[in-house]
Order: sequence, then structure tokens, then C-alpha cells
Amino acid sequence: MSGLFITFEGVEGAGKTTALSYIHNQLTEAGYQVIQTREPGGIEIAEKIRDVILNPEHTAMEARTEALLYAAARRQHLVERVLPALEAGKIVLCDRFIDSSLAYQGYARGLGIDEVYEMNRFAIEDAMPDLTVLFRIDPVKGLERIAANKDREQNRLDLEKIDFHQKVFDAYELLIERFPDRIQSIDASQSAEVVQNECLKLIKNQLNVR
Repeated sequence: MSGLFITFEGVEGAGKTTALSYIHNQLTEAGYQVIQTREPGGIEIAEKIRDVILNPEHTAMEARTEALLYAAARRQHLVERVLPALEAGKIVLCDRFIDSSLAYQGYARGLGIDEVYEMNRFAIEDAMPDLTVLFRIDPVKGLERIAANKDREQNRLDLEKIDFHQKVFDAYELLIERFPDRIQSIDASQSAEVVQNECLKLIKNQLNVR
């Protein structure tokens, strides 16, 4: 793959989606070929799986079912959208990827980070991100942001209790230690402008060393 694969991670309400759009615009204006996408979703089949996973009515969904659905959506999105863009030399900015499954299903749901990692290795083979930007914020503050943003999509994960979201935060801290060469973190409690500029700096550094 000759392109650059960059993923954005964080707890609910961390502001990564807003920052991703800013980065997309900045890199496009600088002359780079960039695509912006998300997980689960990004293409028709994966968006339909997203509707099933995140539907607030599907509270009976079992943890392994949830993990498998995420992996299935990830596989289809990867082969249909991400890999072709990377092979064409483009920069792919993706809102969530494998680390979300490791944090949410592997750790917070209690399935095991290693177990969920192996499941997703089958789905993605060796297509790991070149850089993952982790937006670190206290989960309570993240949920407060969601409550204050009436335009944001409300999904099934937003209904989880705070201890679940705290586990997700703790999982990301573990992943920073596990993948220190790939995951770079940003203090997402800062102003949107500061966060976006720090994110852009990380990505420009990555572009210079590839």
C-alpha cells in the first residue's frame, strides 16, 4: 500500500469526528488526495450493519454478536473503500477502526483484548493503520458534550452507564502502552482549535517520515 492510513479513536464525545473533518479540509487544500470515512459504515453494506449495531432498540444484543458484526462491517469497508484508496496513493482518514473493538468489546464488554484482536486480524489481515490519533478526555466530560449537542447522532452505546465508558477510557490507556509506535494521544479537553491544530501537527509529522 502506497497511501497513508490514519485512524481517529476516543471515548464518546471526544470530538474526533469534528477534528477529522477539519484535517480532511486542511490536507485537501494543501493538495493531498484525501478520503474521509467512518466505522462502522463508510459504504452501503457496512452502513446497514451500523444501523443494526447502534439501534437504541437493540439492547438485547449479546457481546460476541456485537463484536462479530463490527468485524464484518470492518472487513467490507476495508476491501471496498480503504484498500483501493491506499493502493491509489491516497490518505485515508477513518473515524474508528480496530482499536475501538479492542476497547469497547475486548475490554469494556469483557471479551478479552487478545481474543477480539485475533478475531479482527482475520477481518483485516495485515491492514493496520500507519498512525492512530487518540483523543483523550474524561468520559464524563465526553458524555456531557453529547448531551449538549442536539445535532449529534444518539446511539445504543450512549445509553451505557458511566462505568462502561470509564472501562473504554481505561482500555485506550492500555492500548497506548501496547502500540506506542502507532498510537499518539491528544488532550481532547482543550479547545477545539487547539485539538485540531495538534492533530494536524501529528499528521504532518507522519507525512514527513513516511
